[in-house]
Amino acid sequence: MPNLSDSVRFVRGFGPKKAQLLEKMQIFTLEDALHCYPRDYEDRTRQKCIADLRDGDRVTIRAIVGTAPAVRHIRKGMDLTKLTIFDSSGTLGVTYFNNKYVAAQLREGEEYLFFGRVQGEGRQRMLLSPVHEKCQTGLETGRIVPVYPLTSGLGQKDMQRLTDAALACELRAIPDPIPSGLRAQYDLPDLASAVRYIHRPHDLEEVQAARRRMIFEELFLLCCGLQRLKERRREEEGLLFSNTDLTAFWRALGFPPTGAQRRAVDDLVRDVASGKPMNRLVQGDVGSGKTVVAAALCALAAQNGYQAAVMAPTEILATQHDASLRELFGKLGVTVELLTGSMGVKAKREALARIASGQAQVVVGTHALIQKGVEFAKLGAVVADEQHRFGVAQRASLRSKGQMPHTLVMSATPIPRTLALILYGDLDVSVIDELPPGRTPVATYAVGERMRRRIEAFMEKQIAAGGQVYVVCPLVEEGEGEVRLKSAEEHALTLQRALPGRRIGVLHGRMKPAEKDAVMTAFASGLLDVLVATTVIEVGVNVPNANLMVVEDADRFGLSQLHQLRGRVGRGRRESFCIFFGADKGQNARERLRILADTNDGFEIARADLAQRGPGDFFGKRQHGLPGIKMADLASDMQLMQQAREEAERLLAHDPHLTRYPALRERVERMFRPESGEIFN
Repeated sequence: MPNLSDSVRFVRGFGPKKAQLLEKMQIFTLEDALHCYPRDYEDRTRQKCIADLRDGDRVTIRAIVGTAPAVRHIRKGMDLTKLTIFDSSGTLGVTYFNNKYVAAQLREGEEYLFFGRVQGEGRQRMLLSPVHEKCQTGLETGRIVPVYPLTSGLGQKDMQRLTDAALACELRAIPDPIPSGLRAQYDLPDLASAVRYIHRPHDLEEVQAARRRMIFEELFLLCCGLQRLKERRREEEGLLFSNTDLTAFWRALGFPPTGAQRRAVDDLVRDVASGKPMNRLVQGDVGSGKTVVAAALCALAAQNGYQAAVMAPTEILATQHDASLRELFGKLGVTVELLTGSMGVKAKREALARIASGQAQVVVGTHALIQKGVEFAKLGAVVADEQHRFGVAQRASLRSKGQMPHTLVMSATPIPRTLALILYGDLDVSVIDELPPGRTPVATYAVGERMRRRIEAFMEKQIAAGGQVYVVCPLVEEGEGEVRLKSAEEHALTLQRALPGRRIGVLHGRMKPAEKDAVMTAFASGLLDVLVATTVIEVGVNVPNANLMVVEDADRFGLSQLHQLRGRVGRGRRESFCIFFGADKGQNARERLRILADTNDGFEIARADLAQRGPGDFFGKRQHGLPGIKMADLASDMQLMQQAREEAERLLAHDPHLTRYPALRERVERMFRPESGEIFN
């Protein structure tokens, strides 16, 4: 009997070449193969008669081969194999592309099961490249067939052979991390059964049972790890900031903070004065003033003799933070240093020396801050802006530059509190839920193409009145993705014709940092009237004079992302507007964009976005920084997530080191080790 620790090279038919392909998919052993779950299933159990077939159906048909397969070479690189099949209700054409071997497999007059997609109606109907198998005992009703993720050079049969070998191992020997009492409470199959169900289900009910079990397991392990990180921080000794008087800071700020900003600052003052390491998320809508809270933490660090580091996801945002913090801290005699990847060698060397000596009290930068060679004299506070752009590992890397520095992470992406408590389970959460005075709601309109001329005239009117315009496109250039979508470079040329004499610039992520900075600086200083950009301007750009945002193909963006884009305008004294094109692309697009036209409340928009799209819009595909999540959907699996969190808290309250649950402890340690080391020591 094979062992789960065996290399895939021991499986018959898997030599060095295929083993290398599997390594691309992070499959090295048979146990790895077990964790490569199917991405879909073909339900071949439901048969249809030929007479009942409709265009687009994916069906199983039990039929007899009526005409011998005929192979026809139609052009270089293209062979067609055609035949006719029939059952008691009618006949159907079958076409295979570039599969002349099928001619030797299908025999006239014999009965087979065919599974594939129907194309066309009436006499034009045909079955395209179906899978087929000979009718024999046990196969007449078809079966549920797993569809695995692949890489070029591997086929579904390879993955089935590999998982067959893995399933032949002694699965009962794998320790089950979910305690038996919990499995019974939530009616979850044990691990061995779930693995069999997910790879070789007899019916779709087994698939659902296995999926529910695997999702609960992922979320339960995640919540146990995050809860343990939180508990461990409470056990750790942190830096004690004894001087928490912020009178001078508030005076230097030059404007009164909102009540929400005061409450968030009070939260972090309590944290830094507790003697425990602070690990707090400040979550607030676009323009709610989170930077003031970050600045307060930097001030607390400086007046207690420590350095503070502020990490931003882009150079544009880092430069903006640097400018605003220099102006503020210049009044307090606190030095601010900027460190980015595009700095020259001499400038970077000098900056690193000031950071290492402690001369730089507040250091602002991009991910360059966490690279080797950056040494802090006495790092006491860390701020990570736009938290969802940084994973757990990056936060940990920045923290490791000091001795238990206080950590503040900020997000302008509003997330319903239930989801935030789980996604940021290792953080305490503060919410800034009010806008500063003077931030007026942006008038928002969802329009279709027939309004194009009127919108261009409106753009001209705003520019003539002294305003500036953002235009956001989903693509950089034609040919990237779907050609019918607007691209930044092509659309800039179109706008130049529509707005003759106006100064139009282009900004996108493929440009070099220096080029991006030059364009952004030109726009911010009023040298450009229109900035045509991709979503690179979503985060952090602050141009108070810009008062009109136009988003092309807005139906292609998530609601939360559109809300972020809208937040780029309405920052000055001018009446501001946001126009979303795409309302003529069907009822769904119209209804989604209507939500944005009806409300400026980011939390309300986030709830609608979660309900419609799931959390990908908040975190990008697998970019949310959470370890070990393969199957769980952080929106549709919300109830399971809540249950997993409650059970993790309950279990760890009675057994903080999981001493009684060694299998669970081992799996949680393995899940979190790259990010946080041993978390149960």
